[in-house]
Amino acid sequence: MTARTAGAALSGGWRRGAVAGAAVLTLLTVSAATPAKGRAPATAPDAGAPVRDVILLVGDGMGDSEITAARNYGPGAGGRLAMDTLAVTGSSLTYAVDGRGRPDYVTDSAAGATAWATGHKTLNGRVSKSADTNRPLPTLLELARKHGYATGSVTTASVADATPAALTAHVTDRSCKGPADMEACPADTRAAGGAGSIAEQTLAARPDVLLGGGADLFAQTVTDGPYRGRSLLEQARASGYRVVRDRAELRSARPGEPVLGLFAPDYVPVERVGPRAAAGGTPPQRCATANPARPPGTPTLEESTRAALELLSAGRGRHGAGGGKGFLLQVEGASIDDRAHDADPCGQIGETLAFDRAVRAALDHAARNPRTLVIVTADHGHGGQILPADARSAGLSATLVTDEGGLMRLGYASGPADDVQEHTGVSVRVAAQGPLAHQVSGLNENTALFDTVRNALRLR
Repeated sequence: MTARTAGAALSGGWRRGAVAGAAVLTLLTVSAATPAKGRAPATAPDAGAPVRDVILLVGDGMGDSEITAARNYGPGAGGRLAMDTLAVTGSSLTYAVDGRGRPDYVTDSAAGATAWATGHKTLNGRVSKSADTNRPLPTLLELARKHGYATGSVTTASVADATPAALTAHVTDRSCKGPADMEACPADTRAAGGAGSIAEQTLAARPDVLLGGGADLFAQTVTDGPYRGRSLLEQARASGYRVVRDRAELRSARPGEPVLGLFAPDYVPVERVGPRAAAGGTPPQRCATANPARPPGTPTLEESTRAALELLSAGRGRHGAGGGKGFLLQVEGASIDDRAHDADPCGQIGETLAFDRAVRAALDHAARNPRTLVIVTADHGHGGQILPADARSAGLSATLVTDEGGLMRLGYASGPADDVQEHTGVSVRVAAQGPLAHQVSGLNENTALFDTVRNALRLR
């Protein structure tokens, strides 16, 4: 999800995915009408299938291998995750582009998230700005707010990390998170007439709910503009945000004021820990379900998602466009990617299962609110593979004992044994349920998700 350092991000070493017959006829009709490039039609959706709420759930780095590993470990090889139960499935092409629009076959999270946030592909490392002219591109969250929808973003990374940032900010490089981090974005500084860092722009974009990590970032001092000399945290509070730090404070939040949850200094600690992959493999082991480095008051991704859904549901139409408006919520399981980079199978699997419980929370909301479109996808795949238990892997590997008692060997060989493992350029799953879910069927560009959500909420 994030670069290990700003320098790594800049050097390209980024790291941190009715009747059955009538239903078939619908899918065939949509497939035939979809443009060759895979973009969803940009016309308004049929008035008979209104959407009020859209929940977009993103498993960062969650390719088919990551999903299968979590399924094997938890419900079992023949079991089903919540994300496996959505009614319609398709695939997204994940490549980024260079400055001339030519494919860059392996995306990072900034370019991947920019694709669905803006409907445009861009350079790796760039956040919601064009590939050729580096101009800001309108995002789904900005359009949703303009049309009176409540908005929210939930993540297990910093709230200013690449994936959440793609909805709320426009910067030349993802490393430009706070006022002290603007070396790679000189034209984006407020002193140069730009909109400032990701965190400053995110506060200005004013999502109703913003939950994740990044508390240390908000200690930075604003260097230009009306909040000069004050910390980002002071700016947030002066802008009306209620700041919450743990599960109890999150539960006490009430609609009527924007909520900023900062639950960790940077990334929220993962839920499960266990043996890292090693050269030559590891003995068969189980993953520990409790991470001693995770403070007991830290909300899970499911808890943050349910809290966001409650707050956004209660705050419908708060921006003056009428009581019939709903909301747009993005939820990111960020550390699937982060742990895969470190060849940490227990962390990776635990975060995938945690993300799946957030998917269940979204489906529960949809069951109570049928005018909800739920979409589950990833920004890119990752390099881990499920190998035969007796495989002699040339890279790092670990063997886990699953809940059903089987041995599962996971191998990591997309990077040096002593360095990060890399993303892959594979297409990733897109699954959807609710009105307009059929628009994700087939093989589409990742930019098609922008049109699907825009059509669903009638954003123009």
